[in-house]
Amino acid sequence: MSVVSDYKKVKEIYQKAAEKGWVIPCICSENLTTTEAIFSAAEDFAVSHELDSVPVTIAMTVKYSHRPQATYYTHSRRADIGLRCFRADAEILSEVYPHVTAMLHLDHVQPIDDSDLLNSDLSGYASIMYDASAFPFEQNIKMTSDFVDRMNDKILIEGACDEIYDAGGSTHNSITTAEDAKRFIDETRVDLIVCNLGTEHRASGKDLKYYGDAARKIRDAIGEKIVLHGTSSVTADQIKTLFADGVCKVNIWTAVERDSSPVLLRWMAENASLIGGAAAVDKLIEEGYLGNRCKTGESASLKYFTTEARQQIVFEEMKKIVRAYFDLWYV
Repeated sequence: MSVVSDYKKVKEIYQKAAEKGWVIPCICSENLTTTEAIFSAAEDFAVSHELDSVPVTIAMTVKYSHRPQATYYTHSRRADIGLRCFRADAEILSEVYPHVTAMLHLDHVQPIDDSDLLNSDLSGYASIMYDASAFPFEQNIKMTSDFVDRMNDKILIEGACDEIYDAGGSTHNSITTAEDAKRFIDETRVDLIVCNLGTEHRASGKDLKYYGDAARKIRDAIGEKIVLHGTSSVTADQIKTLFADGVCKVNIWTAVERDSSPVLLRWMAENASLIGGAAAVDKLIEEGYLGNRCKTGESASLKYFTTEARQQIVFEEMKKIVRAYFDLWYV
């Protein structure tokens, strides 16, 4: 349908989603295959439910140290080129998938490392997460407020209220309180707030759970303005009713990449000879990397050894994973 970046239109999309009780998925991408899988999953959902349009946010980090996705989008390893390709891909794909309303999001934008980006033209993006969470809480509020002063009503702004460093400089995983969330949103005037509700993506992933009770307390204080990160670390049954808890948007990435990889691995093992040829399989069996079941004797085939063949396997699995989020939250 279109790629939407106008601030008022973006706000309208969120308002209409709220009226339906929808939680908008925000799915990160660092390659064309993922970007198109997101579009295709949204298109399939819209068509199967006879909807004129389905909103989805497609995101990318830039110089975020944990994963600079714009850098990985092309093999040039230039973030600026990655961003240009990402935007161009989305614009072109929006013509192919007419039932998708796409919003491009800049995720985990760093006040210092991403300063060039923050001072550039952001008009092609629907939203931005201004991430000053590595700074002490008071400084975070001041920095985020200054950014809102400069960009208010130009782009939808998310802030992250958690102070993730304690006095000793080590990370911790404290749950956001309603008091901190209200103070942060009142003083910064951000549109949305990223809260730590137990699913922190930078945590170890061990014994994590979603704290719905904490979310509901925040909802009662600020309304349905919560953004949740890190849902790859919890089960779907924990996050089925997020909108009722005040969550309007969920960021996803790890699960899409992680859960599609085993499918590719199996496909390559089952078709080892067709991909690499009998001699390559014999050598890998001899070295102990493959078992005799992979020794099928076929010659390498164009249908199997191309990059496109591998990408198609990943694309279809990513599409299933993304579609499951629409099925979960667009009810």
